[in-house]
Amino acid sequence: MGQALTITRTEHTAEALREFAAGTRDGAQVRRLLAIAMILAGRSRTEAAELSGMDRQTLRDWVHRYTPQGSPA
Repeated sequence: MGQALTITRTEHTAEALREFAAGTRDGAQVRRLLAIAMILAGRSRTEAAELSGMDRQTLRDWVHRYTPQGSPA
């Protein structure tokens, strides 16, 4: 198994991501934001993926997109 990516963006808290998700109408975007918020809140990636209706690889891909380019992963 590969090494997990670390979320290095610090400008958004888990609470801020949940608030943003509450204000959007795009269901897929809501799932992605809530999954990342769960990770920032300390849940495991497996649990966050399952609760968001996606597999771990899909969540890993979204974390990779969320993390700024060039940041250490």
